[in-house]
Formats: sequence, C-alpha cells, structure tokens
Amino acid sequence: MQPSRLLLTPLLLTGTLFLANGAVAAGFALQNQNGAGNGYAYAGAAAAAQDASTIYFNPAGMTYLAPGHHVSGAGNLLIRSLRFKDTGSNPFLSYPLGDNGGQAGGLSPVPSFYWSMSLGSGSAFRLGLGVSPTFGDSTEWSKTFIGRYQGRYSEVLAINFNPSFAWQLNEDVSIGAGLNIVKFDADLRSMAPVTSLLPLPVDVETKVKGNDVGFGYNLGVMFRFSPSTRMGLTYRSTVDLKVDGNLSAPGTVIPASVALELPNSASLAISHMMSDRLRLLADLTWTGWGHIPALITTSRTSGAILANERLGFEDSFRVGLGMQYQYTDRLRLHTGFAYDQSPVRNARDRTVRLPDSDRFWLAVGLNQKIGERTSIDVGYSHVFFKGAEIDRPTFPNPLLQVVRGSFNTGAHIISFQLNHHF
Repeated sequence: MQPSRLLLTPLLLTGTLFLANGAVAAGFALQNQNGAGNGYAYAGAAAAAQDASTIYFNPAGMTYLAPGHHVSGAGNLLIRSLRFKDTGSNPFLSYPLGDNGGQAGGLSPVPSFYWSMSLGSGSAFRLGLGVSPTFGDSTEWSKTFIGRYQGRYSEVLAINFNPSFAWQLNEDVSIGAGLNIVKFDADLRSMAPVTSLLPLPVDVETKVKGNDVGFGYNLGVMFRFSPSTRMGLTYRSTVDLKVDGNLSAPGTVIPASVALELPNSASLAISHMMSDRLRLLADLTWTGWGHIPALITTSRTSGAILANERLGFEDSFRVGLGMQYQYTDRLRLHTGFAYDQSPVRNARDRTVRLPDSDRFWLAVGLNQKIGERTSIDVGYSHVFFKGAEIDRPTFPNPLLQVVRGSFNTGAHIISFQLNHHF
C-alpha cells in the first residue's frame, strides 16, 4: 500500500459496504415478481394462482392451473425519483460540504419468467421453474454529493432460480415447495477524502465489488374452504451469503468479505369470489429484516474486522387489498391498495444508500384474452413514500461529519405480462 493512502483506508472502510434500497418494496426487496400482480398491488398474490407466476408467490397454486404447460413472461419498468434536501449537515474538516446530489433514482427494468407443467392429464402433481430478481436496485448520487463519503453509487442484484413442485392432496388441500438458488452481485462506490494530502482537499472514489451464490427454500399450502373461497399460506427461508470481493481505491486493493443473510418471509392470503364476476384479494406478509442488524466487513487475508456498520433493521409487515372484476368473458379489470412498512425506523439508522421509508401503493390493471390459450396482463402502480429523515454520522467520530437532511421519494411502475397455455 502506498504511504499516501494510509490515512485514506480507515475512512473508506467505514461507509463503503452497504446495500442499495429496493425501489418499491420495503428494504431492498423487489415485490415485482410478475406483471399481473402489479395491477392489484400484489394483494393476495399467494392465493391468486391464475398463471405460472404462482411458482414464486405460492407453488401450491400450480395445482389450480389447467392440465398442460403454462408459461408466463413479464417485465416491470420501475421509474423512481429520489432527491435529498440538506437541513444542516456539516463538512468534513476543510473539505467542501458539497451539494444535494441531484436525482439519484432512475429507470430499472425487472423481468421474470415462469413455466409450469402437469405430469399427465389426471395427475395431482405439478412441476415448475421460476427465474426472477428478488432483491436489488440502483442508486446514484453526484460525486460532489454532501453524503458522498457515506455512499455515492449502489447497484445490487439477486437473481433467484426457483425449481418447484406441487401436489394436490385432495380437492381442498394442495402443498408445494421450491428450491431457491440465488446469484448475488454488488457494486458499491463511495468518495473518500485523502487526508494525508491535507490541507489540499482531494476526494477519490472507492469501490467494492463482490458476489456469491446462496441457497434457500420456499413452502406453500393452499386450502379451499368453498368453491368461492381459498386461503394460501407461504414461507420463504433466509439465504446465507458470503459476499467475497475487493475493496479498491487508487493504489489500494484489499480483499474483503461481508456475511449477509437475506431475510425470510411468511404470507397469509385470501381469495374470495363475491359473485361470479367479482373477486376480492387480501394478504398480510411478514419479513424478517431483523436478521440484518449490521454489516461486518472482514479482511479475506487476515480475518480482521475492517468495519462494523449498524443498520438497525427491524422486522416489517405488508398489508394488501385488491379487487378483480370480470367485465366481459375476455376482459378482467384489476385494482388494489397496499401498505408496506420499512425496516428502517429512525433517522440515525437511515443512510444515503438506503433512504427507506413506509410506503403506500395504488394500482390499476387488466387481463385481456387474445386467444383461447393466450392472455396479456397490463398494470400501473404509483408508490407514495413517507418523508424520510437522516441524521447519521459519516465516520465513527460524529464530530468529523454528520449528514442531516430529508429524502423525497416516489415511484411509478408499469408492467406487462404474456401468458400462454398449451
């Protein structure tokens, strides 16, 4: 390591390894696992079971699909606005305070694909495969952002490969299970002051890139209480990751590792036909964000702890209410509302990489048959975020710098899904 970097290293380690926020779901999760559910805010998705994407939401729902093969391909476009307003941050030593960072949101495509098949026309068994990004998003502030030492650019992506099966025990009870194979990648960047060059204020960019593959499982059961009412119960396990990569700056490369446990979740969902045309959907979903109280960064060469950064995540809940109306034999209309609780509960734990807050969904959509075996789903959601304050020290010594301000966030989600049965 070059001597001029000796004072840089401990500073860059304090604020570099951190996960980017999810654009629409609480924490850094992605709710948009299909396109159809966007039209009713994913309310009761674990009980809907209307196409092959039930593989993700409740694999037991595959038994409610007609015999044969079902394929669904979807795309969501997340359009996110994220802006910061300073309310009293102090500069680090003689370095410029900086600006509000510009527009840190942007466009994020979220594709997904699902395939389900029955094992014979009269078989009670189903097999399926789902591929979708379950966690991830991108946040980018300017290099002169006030909070640049806490984080400037964050890109996280977890792609889940989900082979699944389902078994209809009888006409009223079905069970399902799946294996989750998660490919996780992260690219996280910050600016760092080169303190050895004081009094000349110089910032350099630091970067952490790492990846890992983890494994988990998901379970589901579907109960039919009557021809018009069914209930879905699902559980998705944690996924343990050891994200290996390098922490780098000009002239410095440190092999580093972060242990991370992606949260588990459980959902209770109801689907009820109020009439032959009107379906009501509802769900209550719990996510175990408390599994991530802090991120501990260690050296892969010495095993020494390089940084121990508190997140303060707490478990969260989501509630959704939706409605589907069969307007004609070929056209079904959707609408929905959801409240999604953030795992970040206070201004000291909130970060510029994760300016998370509670949010509300309002959604509309439709399903249109375009053939005897083919249909399309189109949906739109607007996500309203509560105001989010930040009052977080950049370095272990809060006298050096504290970032104080508020975030203004909003998101539009446009979705499309093609379904085919053969």
